[in-house]
Amino acid sequence: MKIVIQCAGNKNPTRTGFRHSDGRIVKFVAYPQLALDHEFFYARPDDDDGHGTSWRNRLAQYNSEQLSQNPLGLNSAYKLYKNRIYEGLFNKFGEKVYILSAGWGLIASTFLTPDYDITFSGSAHSCNRRRAGDRYLDFCQIPDDGEEMVFLGGLSYLNLFRNLVMTYKGEKTVYYRSSEKPELGLGFNLKKFDTPRKTNWHYECAAQLIDCA
Repeated sequence: MKIVIQCAGNKNPTRTGFRHSDGRIVKFVAYPQLALDHEFFYARPDDDDGHGTSWRNRLAQYNSEQLSQNPLGLNSAYKLYKNRIYEGLFNKFGEKVYILSAGWGLIASTFLTPDYDITFSGSAHSCNRRRAGDRYLDFCQIPDDGEEMVFLGGLSYLNLFRNLVMTYKGEKTVYYRSSEKPELGLGFNLKKFDTPRKTNWHYECAAQLIDCA
């Protein structure tokens, strides 16, 4: 069974990553022009990196070439987020864990990932909020091998998940907490997760999957 869990806003602090030509570390956001300070060089994942390719392509190339060395000191995706549930899932299920990232798409848990602050949350600052219709060439790194897939995440991430795995051949189970069933169309099994917890309820769901495995 493959497990897909949405990303998180709280990340482990890092002072590493790609650098702009002026020496500043690149931090990825949804709207760089709305950034409030100049500590970082702000960019979208699909912006030109100044060398004729996008930052996304550069990151993919970095992962393909630097897994053993990692000179930039990037975190594997499951280590990037501060909540320990990501590491707990990886320790239990290994490379069958995937992260649904508002900045990068559907990425492997071991994918070396730079700092970013992009979210679907409506309460986030305008600089960080990804909106419907924004152009993203999202990764979809999950192999289409027919294995069952489980998704853990909030309503705001469901459209991205659906769009990226629509043609996936295996069974797709989506846990949800809302009082009404989400409308995802054919090919998705919906399971209600009962909990009084409203914020980050999917962490509790993930913990139960770990305990039951």
